[in-house]
Amino acid sequence: MLRKKNILNVGITDASKDEILEYIIKGLTKDGKKYFIVTPNPEILVMASKNIDYQKVLNKAEIALADGIGVIIAGQILGKQLKERITGVDLLESLCLRVAEKPITVGFLGGKPGVAERTAECLGIKYPSLKIAFAASEWSMNGFETAKKIESRIKNQELRKENDHDSLFMIHNSIDILFVAFGAPKQELWMNENLDKIPVKVAIGVGGSFDYISGEVFRAPLLIRLIGFEWLFRLMVQPWRIKRQLTLLEFIWLVLKEKFLSPQNAS
Repeated sequence: MLRKKNILNVGITDASKDEILEYIIKGLTKDGKKYFIVTPNPEILVMASKNIDYQKVLNKAEIALADGIGVIIAGQILGKQLKERITGVDLLESLCLRVAEKPITVGFLGGKPGVAERTAECLGIKYPSLKIAFAASEWSMNGFETAKKIESRIKNQELRKENDHDSLFMIHNSIDILFVAFGAPKQELWMNENLDKIPVKVAIGVGGSFDYISGEVFRAPLLIRLIGFEWLFRLMVQPWRIKRQLTLLEFIWLVLKEKFLSPQNAS
């Protein structure tokens, strides 16, 4: 299991993106246990500070990625430096790239109606060898049927390019990696409650990632993301998020309280 560091009573995985990808992909080649992955940002850590049951669910995750520059800065302030910030959307894209040529299936669950399907199609076009097993806004067997249609449509486009009329379409009845985009805290609670009941090996909570990939929401330019101001760009694009962003003030207070008032940090 990858090492974690405690940030506001939630274990955050201290690993690089390459280490995370290798861990997930290697695990899928073995008959390992099912598990889920969470992507805590400051807002999620504030929620967890107010709800011990939610905090326990986050700590049950096999991997918890620092999704937010605030989590990285908090680690520095608390003397628990983390290797890298890894957002849900970056992990999603990187995994699809890495597994496209492998016998590993992926699924897309959540978002507004039609967004999961558009996300699956966008990624299938970008990575034509990607094995899409499921796509739906809510969990049901219809998601498997929708995935078949999406994958068939993509394969047919590729075949027309090659002037080949043989079908490459395959039917997938299980999902190796399921990306869950219900938003917090619903996605984490849903994965914890349902993973053992569904044909999925690894479930990953990815928040608003589908909106970016499907084109529903324009993502911040790379430079803005690199300097840690993606949250501000998103606030400019979606000003209604101001109430959610105010939790950053509460997050800062919790970090400073942990730093200066916690007995274990007191000198």
